[in-house]
Amino acid sequence: MTEHSNGHRFHCPAPAIHRRHFLGLGAGAITAAAGFGATAQTQAGKPVPPPPSKPTGQIVVGLYQEPTAFNPLMPGIEVDEDVWMQIFNTMWVADPQGNLIPDLAAEIPSEANGGISEGGLAWKVKLRDGVTWHDGTPFTAEDVKYTLELINTPSFKARTRIGHALVKDIKVTGKNEISWRMERAYAPYLALLSNTYIVPKHILEKASDPNTAPFNNAPVGTGPFKWDKRTPGDNISLVANEKFHGKGPYLERAILKYIPDKTALYAQFRTGQIDITIGGFPENFYQEATKLQGRKVQIVPNASLEIVMPNLEHPALKDKAVRQALYASINKQAIIDAIYYGLHKPTESFAPQESWAYDPNLPKQQYDLAKANKILDEAGWKRSGSGVRMKDGVSLEFAISTTTGAALREQCQQLMQQDWQQIGANVKINNMPGAVLFGEFYTRSKFESLIVGTAFRTVIDPDPASRFASDSIPAKTGNGANQMQWQNAEADKLLKAGQETFDQAKRKEIYWKLQELVREELPILPIFQYVVVEGRKEGLVGYEPNVNARHNTWNMGSWYWAR
Repeated sequence: MTEHSNGHRFHCPAPAIHRRHFLGLGAGAITAAAGFGATAQTQAGKPVPPPPSKPTGQIVVGLYQEPTAFNPLMPGIEVDEDVWMQIFNTMWVADPQGNLIPDLAAEIPSEANGGISEGGLAWKVKLRDGVTWHDGTPFTAEDVKYTLELINTPSFKARTRIGHALVKDIKVTGKNEISWRMERAYAPYLALLSNTYIVPKHILEKASDPNTAPFNNAPVGTGPFKWDKRTPGDNISLVANEKFHGKGPYLERAILKYIPDKTALYAQFRTGQIDITIGGFPENFYQEATKLQGRKVQIVPNASLEIVMPNLEHPALKDKAVRQALYASINKQAIIDAIYYGLHKPTESFAPQESWAYDPNLPKQQYDLAKANKILDEAGWKRSGSGVRMKDGVSLEFAISTTTGAALREQCQQLMQQDWQQIGANVKINNMPGAVLFGEFYTRSKFESLIVGTAFRTVIDPDPASRFASDSIPAKTGNGANQMQWQNAEADKLLKAGQETFDQAKRKEIYWKLQELVREELPILPIFQYVVVEGRKEGLVGYEPNVNARHNTWNMGSWYWAR
């Protein structure tokens, strides 16, 4: 199961893996990442020609889900952003190194340049001049003001109001300048604005209801591509915006093709029906794919983690000693090597390893059943006649759930179940369809434990308050995404401090302390950080993986074919 706000991951069935096979599988060679921009790239050892002087050619992009939400301020799934990133722009974007790069803004506001002042309460943004909407209307600060106000309109079905709800007193102080105040200092707002697409005031303000406006099915933006047409169940066609304010676009047309089965996605990549796979194809095809003629395949990082998520209100799982023992008896490396073909990266942190806030010094988990048994013995969990441990009348029994049909996760469940049995834990597998699992069972913490894939940050900012703060437990407050129901006063203090300062060195110190605390308390049991296997045809220039983007179409406007 992958949390719905990050899209769903579909795993193809794989043969059953037995314990004796664990050490025989590895990752194989990993192809080198492509550089960003034409000048730094080579194709088969030869310099790449410069981009075309005008848009030419087309690309067929394979997506594993069908995009269906085209107003970028409204709720959508992960692949919807493949459309949003082409049609719309944000004020700034994050590059693969995590740097914010101006887009619709002329510069990134900071305390140093005066764009952020009064300890983070006053904001002022200078915008780029000469930008036009796809219909030729000039873009101005009024569009930014309208966008921020629409997000906070109670009747509007906003994708998120996190951070935006703190904004007040928005003022247009010039054609290309806007200011506002924040109710409190909130450093992650810079990151949130890198994922806040600006919409056209002159179109949406005329709609009787923005939730149902015609714009939502025929979007108009400022981005490198314009909306052409949609064939439901098959593809979306985009065409070049030749008046784009940035570099490119260099392609005349982009076809976003919907292929719901990842095995079929790989098959169409192999036969040449699609030019590039976005969101990855199944791990078990990696070795074969690296040998395909005329194809480039590489492993790219992803910020999401595969974790066991315990419900800390469960009578047994609320005991830290139980969580520590369960964690020590997960054979993480065997899971990665045997079930996931050695591709993913083991981790101890909730922060992605590419983040400036990542702490590389956390204690490394060791698979040690003897240690796990000792932890439980010392914590007073005694074995009963059945072999199941008990303490104060509570049995060490719980269920673990994931999506029915997720074959690789089902194998993980079986391995964990076997190991946990050896430490006196009776674990039942309780899987169900995604539509059921993603309902109140997950959102209102009705599960006992889950295998889930999710991220613990605010867009690219390391702030995980919505996942860990005591006031972010949806089963209790109706807000947030702390489905584990973790409550920790020290964590709450650190989370608040991390939001209130804009000093990166101070924030890094805060988030290192938080990572140490989470590693000790184990409100989540991290297994690995995802990587994605993506492939493209040789000759495509400009593709660059970006762990700070939802998908690697983030810079599609700069792609072109080497001829």
